[in-house]
Amino acid sequence: MAFNAADMFEHTVDVVPDRTALICEDERRTYAELEERANRLAHHFQANGIEPGDHVGIYGLNSIEWVEGLLAVLKVRAVPVNINYRYVEEELRYLFDNADLKGLIYSEEFGPRVSAVKDQLPLLETLVMIEDGSGADQGDLEATPFEQAIAAGSPERDFGPRSGDDQIIIYTGGTTGMPKGVMWRSEDIFFALAGGTDPFTREKVPDEWHHANNAKASAGQLVMLNTPPLMHGAAFVATLMQFFQGNVNVLVPKFDPKHVWRTIDRHRVNSILIVGDAMGRPLIEALDEMEAEGEALDLSCFLALSSSAAVFSPAVKDRFLDRFPNLVITDSIGATESGFNGLVAVGKDNTAMKGGGPTVTPGLDTVVLDEELKPVEPGSGVIGKVARGGNIPLGYYKDERKTAETFVIAADGRRYAMPGDFATVEADGTITLLGRGSVCINTGGEKVFPEEVEQALKAHPDVFDAVVVGVSDERWGQRVAAVVQPREGRQPTLEELDAHCRNHVAGYKVPRELHLVDQIVRSPSGKPDYPWAKRLAESASRGA
Repeated sequence: MAFNAADMFEHTVDVVPDRTALICEDERRTYAELEERANRLAHHFQANGIEPGDHVGIYGLNSIEWVEGLLAVLKVRAVPVNINYRYVEEELRYLFDNADLKGLIYSEEFGPRVSAVKDQLPLLETLVMIEDGSGADQGDLEATPFEQAIAAGSPERDFGPRSGDDQIIIYTGGTTGMPKGVMWRSEDIFFALAGGTDPFTREKVPDEWHHANNAKASAGQLVMLNTPPLMHGAAFVATLMQFFQGNVNVLVPKFDPKHVWRTIDRHRVNSILIVGDAMGRPLIEALDEMEAEGEALDLSCFLALSSSAAVFSPAVKDRFLDRFPNLVITDSIGATESGFNGLVAVGKDNTAMKGGGPTVTPGLDTVVLDEELKPVEPGSGVIGKVARGGNIPLGYYKDERKTAETFVIAADGRRYAMPGDFATVEADGTITLLGRGSVCINTGGEKVFPEEVEQALKAHPDVFDAVVVGVSDERWGQRVAAVVQPREGRQPTLEELDAHCRNHVAGYKVPRELHLVDQIVRSPSGKPDYPWAKRLAESASRGA
């Protein structure tokens, strides 16, 4: 069976064509309408030289057109490539070239950036522009307006057979280095990230019609709000997953916490996807503010919250559960390179914290490997790295060295994705995460993983957000530095945070210096920008 993303979307169209599939602000599409428009755009691509295996970038804010573009690319068996809309010209030049883009769907407002680099990209020939009313100067770009491309293409679904080997490339955020394209087979990404494997039972769906048949038999639909930017891999894969299950996807163009709550009320959203504290904290803060101001919201429809791709601290989870006592919270742990690795235990006062890190129930094929690439024994206390076998990526696009480092052959002969997250295995088989090795701090020979210190800091009432890095130290090699965004009107001191953190982490992990900032810099997906924080802390330390 193919387990191809385009095929499975079409299966849903065939069984529930008149159901609502997608909503963004005032626009909505049924499954049949989404199918027709994606078919038309797919035929436009075919008519303009896009062939199976060609790479097509998608560069824009969240919109119905973004999703229609993704489906069109998948339908013609081309390879979709996500583009970070915050990238400036130099970064775009690198990514467009590295990804070997032959086609590009882009928002009108970003035309000047595309125009500035287009002449240096001889492979990039087919451009489609999403009109957004910005009126931005397109220079000498020869791009077809999105609606014109739709109008010109045939609505028929007359594409050839597809394969589970068809690819999707997800570029990583590049917070700790240059972005890298992770190559996923369609079948592998379905079982690793897009609903092909039940996270609780670990059972795989039996065939590619499974979700569509369940959708046909179901009397209702889940309404899911995707708050992260679609250019983040977890977000657009989650969108595909909801399509496979016949649900309603709701989008917001950009993350604005008050607008998210109003959207939940307006479209009767049942479940939302967020990216850890970066979205969770401002969301719950905004709701408190809106209710204090007397804004009337009916949030009785809001039943579930899912977080992925970044730390979601117990303190923030508890605030949601205080406001929504029956809310179901799922906190998924994973990486672009490995897919789903497990779920953090959730529930009021029920998120176990050991050594400062979250305790994870591992998913299918998830293990912790030691330095000899052997599974860590439960309860041994040995620190290893989280690894996932089974349905994993092919590797990094055009980077054999990094592929060999990340995708390893373990002592049992199996191939695993091992992105670099350190962890221990508890006696009961659960995994305690410690943090990503690339940002690990070595102070006097002791390892400090920033995430556990960040969680301790964010539990302080005066701290809104925090990033922890290591700065140079003549005696210890590195010392722990905290870059903190305080709550409005607050001014926490190093002494106060020192006393607070000692109740949560060992003394050698406590920050030795503090740098207050107006705002923590994060990627659009919510991940902390560690290089920015390190530059800031090092510069301030030298100045002191």
